[in-house]
Amino acid sequence: MPGYSEHKVEVGKRLRRIEGQVRGIQRMVDEDTYCIDVLTQVSAVTKALQAVALELLDDHLGHCVRDAAGTGDIDAKVAEASAAIARLVKS
Repeated sequence: MPGYSEHKVEVGKRLRRIEGQVRGIQRMVDEDTYCIDVLTQVSAVTKALQAVALELLDDHLGHCVRDAAGTGDIDAKVAEASAAIARLVKS
């Protein structure tokens, strides 16, 4: 069971809100909105996605890694978390 299971509804709402923001950016481009205004919205979407990613990472650490500590499979879960953090830092 994923670590975000308890927050699945919240995560889904946030992602749908982000999806709406992205559609709004597409409309802005279609309507030839000023570049800086479009970039401002892109920045907002980027920050919103980063917030979701951090929440998911926190859930992974608090649920999946913690549970793996009890079963002795912690090394694999920590490696997964480290790889996810590396991908987030690169983006």
